[in-house]
Amino acid sequence: MTGDVAVLGAGMHPWGKWGRSFVEYGTVAARAALADAGIDWRQVQSVVGADTVRCGYPGYVAGATFAQALGWQGARVTSVYAACASGAQAINTARSQILAGIADVVLVVGADSAPKGFFAPAGGDRPDDPDWVRFRVLGATNPAYFGLYARRRIALYGDSPEDFALVKVKNAAAGALNPNARYRKTVSAEDVAASAVVADPLRLLDICATSDGAAALVLSGMDFARRHGVSDPVRIRAVSTVTPTYPKTVLDLPDIATDSAAAVDPLPHTFRTSIARAAYEEAGIGPGDLSLAEVYDLSTALELEWYEDIGLCGTGEGAKLVREGATALGGRIPVNVSGGLASFGEAVPAQAIAQVCELTWQLRGAAGDRQVPGARTGMTANQGLFGHGSAVVAVR
Repeated sequence: MTGDVAVLGAGMHPWGKWGRSFVEYGTVAARAALADAGIDWRQVQSVVGADTVRCGYPGYVAGATFAQALGWQGARVTSVYAACASGAQAINTARSQILAGIADVVLVVGADSAPKGFFAPAGGDRPDDPDWVRFRVLGATNPAYFGLYARRRIALYGDSPEDFALVKVKNAAAGALNPNARYRKTVSAEDVAASAVVADPLRLLDICATSDGAAALVLSGMDFARRHGVSDPVRIRAVSTVTPTYPKTVLDLPDIATDSAAAVDPLPHTFRTSIARAAYEEAGIGPGDLSLAEVYDLSTALELEWYEDIGLCGTGEGAKLVREGATALGGRIPVNVSGGLASFGEAVPAQAIAQVCELTWQLRGAAGDRQVPGARTGMTANQGLFGHGSAVVAVR
């Protein structure tokens, strides 16, 4: 049995701040993915929904919510939540069902209606919840952590705010070519430098927004794809959902302390590095095989770190890649040719699914003006709160 599953369809609802229900966004994306796949809704045997915790009870049971919105037809439903890695968990669940022979065709959907400003923890007093504690005790919003990550890079590797700005300039140029992106305007390094400081050294244009949006995929077994007339589909070859390993010595959201390394030597690889390593090992490839990557650019500085974590360069060399133009459209290894979160913003359950949508279009050669020539292999990478790894390898 092959470990590959076919991506028959990909669809999105454009991202922005639309002020409507996440169910509407997800239904639009799902119908677009079904149309792209040439699949009738009644052929879908399973629906996996990536949950949103901000949208009330229907958001907690997203699989059933989307199945009902599309019209009850008896499909299995599953709902998953893994913070920003929810979409990858949903893809992994769908893939597992297909490889186990439980379903031939699975619809994966993630959608969100995001609040204005930064994400805050759910309401109520929960002193045993680290996400609640870091806001209430430290006043540590997500951008505060992003600023700490950036300061760490400056201290360890000599990165500069000017390096961070180059990431935004690159991603904005790609996002301007993407009809699904929220921000479709190019920016200059001077624009970034002129924007307001949010969490020193990061400015407003260094940090992604919160957004409404949705993404969906139709996945199937390879035999079904051939019977459906698709002989050479984009294929998902690996999904990594690993967790950290003790000791975890680099501070991550939402933690306010690290594991002690006083008695235990730090591991040679960080958590984020392990996410990519697991995906590479399962897919039987390495960083040198990638045509492109989509990574989780919560901030411009964090994108540079992902370059290193997925093996595009050595530790501390991320800024060198962006200075050389290696990760821009037309560069040696383009990263975030969708425009990334810099151009989309965060719609949490949809993010990892949207990354795979971009890989699908790129590997089909259907990405239009942002197409990476000859794209054959791509990787996505992001990370959810509380140790949720997320990486997907797609090939054609």
